[in-house]
Amino acid sequence: MAHIYVYSPSGAVRDRAAFRRGIKRLRALGHEVEIDPDALASWQRFAGDDDTRLAAIGRAAASGADLALITRGGYGLTRLLPRLPWRQLARAAGKGTRFVGFSDFTTLQLGLLARHAAVTWAGPALCEGFGMASRSEGSGGPPGAVAESAPDEIMLACFDDLVQGVGEGTGWRLPASDLAALRGRSGRLAHQACLWGGNLTLVNSLLGTPWWPEIKHGVLFLEDVGEHPYRIERLLLQLQHAGVLARQKAVVLGQFTDYALGAHDRGYTLAKVVGHLRDALKIPVLTGLPFGHVPTKVLLPVGATVDLWVQGREALLLWGHLH
Repeated sequence: MAHIYVYSPSGAVRDRAAFRRGIKRLRALGHEVEIDPDALASWQRFAGDDDTRLAAIGRAAASGADLALITRGGYGLTRLLPRLPWRQLARAAGKGTRFVGFSDFTTLQLGLLARHAAVTWAGPALCEGFGMASRSEGSGGPPGAVAESAPDEIMLACFDDLVQGVGEGTGWRLPASDLAALRGRSGRLAHQACLWGGNLTLVNSLLGTPWWPEIKHGVLFLEDVGEHPYRIERLLLQLQHAGVLARQKAVVLGQFTDYALGAHDRGYTLAKVVGHLRDALKIPVLTGLPFGHVPTKVLLPVGATVDLWVQGREALLLWGHLH
C-alpha cells in the first residue's frame, strides 16, 4: 500500500488517543506509517515552536513518502509563511508526494499554488479523519466510556482512490434551492478550470499577500467552522469587493458548521447569505459539497484543472486526467 508520513505543522495534538487510533487504523489498512519525531511536540498552542514545525515540514518534504498527512489543523502555518521551504515542497510534490490536509493547511496549499503551481490535496487530517471516537450512551458500558467508531466510508473510499491513483472526480446531490437558482441551466459549467480554495477564513487571510494565487476562470471551493452567517457573509463580500469571485467560473460551497443563530438574527440564516451572494454574482454558486469540518469529506486536488458539470440534481467535479 502507501508510505504515509505523519507530521504536525500547525496546532498541538492534545488528543493523544485520537492520534494513536489514527495511526492504528492506517496501519490496519496496510499502509506503512512513518511518524515525524516531533509529531506530538507542544509549545503554547502549537505543535512545537516555529523552528520545530518548520523542520517537521522539511522532513515531510524530504521523506519520499507517497502521502504526507497532517495530524490536525488549528493555527500556526500563517506565521511560517515567509520561511516555508517552498521549493523543497514543490519538488516533493513534483516527485509524487501528495500533501494532504485541510483547515489551517489551506495556507500552505494556496501559498504553494501561488509560488509553484503545485497540486496538493484537500482532505482529512489524521486525528479528525482516522482517529475519531464516539461516546457510548445507553449501551450498558460505564459512563463516559469511549467506543471506537469507524472512519466515514465516503472519506475512506476517496482516500483509497488517492492512494491507488484511480480517483477521477467526485459528485454530490444538489439541494432544491440550487436547482431553482440555476433556472434550468445544466451541462458543463466550467472546463479545464483551476480548482482552488479551502477554509474561507484562511483563504481571505492571504488576500493581498505574496502567497495569494491569482486564479482567473477557476472553480473556488470554500468551507468554514465556528463562523456565524454574518461573518461568513463579511468574508465572502471581501472576496467579492476585491473582484475575486467575479473572475471565477463558479463558486462551490462546502459545509459551514458549528455556529448558533440567536434571537437577534430574525431569519437571517446561511441560506440568506447564499441568496445574497447569488444576487450579486453572474456565475453559478453551488452548495452541498461534502467537504469541511465534517466526517463525510471528499478529497479535492487543489491546483488541478477540473470540469464542473450539473446533470439533473447531481453536481460533478472531474479531474480524471491527473491519473
